[in-house]
Amino acid sequence: MYERLKQVFAKLRIDHEIIFVNDCSPDDSEEVIREISRNDRRVIGISHSRNFGSQAAFMSGLKIASKNSCVLLDGDLQDPPELIEQFVALWRQGYDVVYGRRVKRVATLLMQFAYKAFYRVFDFFSYVRVPHDAGDFSLMDRRVVQAILQFPERDLFLRGVRAFAGFRQTGVDYLRPERLFGRSTNNLIKNLGWAKKGILSFSNTPLNMMSVAGGLLLLATMVLAIVQITLRLFHPEWVAQGLTTILLAVMFFGSLSVFCIAVVGEYIAKIFEEVKRRPLYVRRSIIRDGEIRAAIDELPARNAE
Repeated sequence: MYERLKQVFAKLRIDHEIIFVNDCSPDDSEEVIREISRNDRRVIGISHSRNFGSQAAFMSGLKIASKNSCVLLDGDLQDPPELIEQFVALWRQGYDVVYGRRVKRVATLLMQFAYKAFYRVFDFFSYVRVPHDAGDFSLMDRRVVQAILQFPERDLFLRGVRAFAGFRQTGVDYLRPERLFGRSTNNLIKNLGWAKKGILSFSNTPLNMMSVAGGLLLLATMVLAIVQITLRLFHPEWVAQGLTTILLAVMFFGSLSVFCIAVVGEYIAKIFEEVKRRPLYVRRSIIRDGEIRAAIDELPARNAE
């Protein structure tokens, strides 16, 4: 990744810095970053105290970035660094955000369908339009970065926050290749959780749908009650016999009630996470000039007593 990035920057002849965020990876990433930074002062490393997730890792890097624009890039190289050249060209034309748009990806048919479906479903539910098939891989102007860093929320969905921030945005199409090394920990269940996180962060539609469903079901219940009473008065022989209808109705309304409570619970859980105000990440060390230093900038100032 470092070699490919350096080739891109050499071709662009642009001032740059490379910030590697080691989100408590189980391998020797920290030592590799230290060796790279020993020979290249433009390289900075951050090591977290534990794994806080990709969104926290990106925010941790953005916090210390000092250049006029920032590129978010995963370390597995599924997003080609060479695309940065096109990003920079569009940024110089005046775009504040340039994102990569995955027109096709090397994955199973099920996962390809799931990824495509997510953005369409999200677009239907969300009050913020997120570009279809665009992940975190993007270039953002310093103004956009400063705006995003002001967002106080903890349960981040960066591509949604990026869209919410606004500014002038455009996309660059590319083919996302298969992972070059290692094994992804993502699966369908985790991706469904990711989709739920995004929708709940930028949509009140599920709550609105429950309100509408509740109103319609109440109206339907009243109509059925009137019909049932009328039939019993004038045509008692037409009234359905047995408990099957009653049982099905009870099961339907009971299941609907549990589902609605679960959706409301998801929103309450998000509120619970936000009000605790825990830090998004905890840095263990900063890597500069071949040295691993304690991340004392994360500690509060002590009283001089």
